[in-house]
Amino acid sequence: DYNKKNIPLAKNLRKNATPQEKHLWYDFLSTYEIRFQRQKAIDNFIADFYCHQAKLIIEIDGAQHFTEAGRQKDEYRTEILAEYGLKVIRFTNHQIDTNFRGVCEYIDTAVKSSLSLPL
Repeated sequence: DYNKKNIPLAKNLRKNATPQEKHLWYDFLSTYEIRFQRQKAIDNFIADFYCHQAKLIIEIDGAQHFTEAGRQKDEYRTEILAEYGLKVIRFTNHQIDTNFRGVCEYIDTAVKSSLSLPL
């Protein structure tokens, strides 16, 4: 389920993705063997990247996520999404910029573990 009011915002976020989101999407997730969607409306939230088959959400966190309010908001959001059986994994912009290969390997392992596929 999702809040239909979030659809225009999700479309706008897709058009105005951060450099790190673009990098992860165009250089890995868009051609990944298991389908991912970007800026997917779920409940009252918009996930940066979502894999329905693996029940996995990937979030790319910028500076606003490192404030106390940002951390609390993220914790609340993760709890709500967990009630849907979804797992949220987070990466920082810095991790995308400095360890892209490691991020991709972690995502691949998380997807395959979720689907009980060979690593």
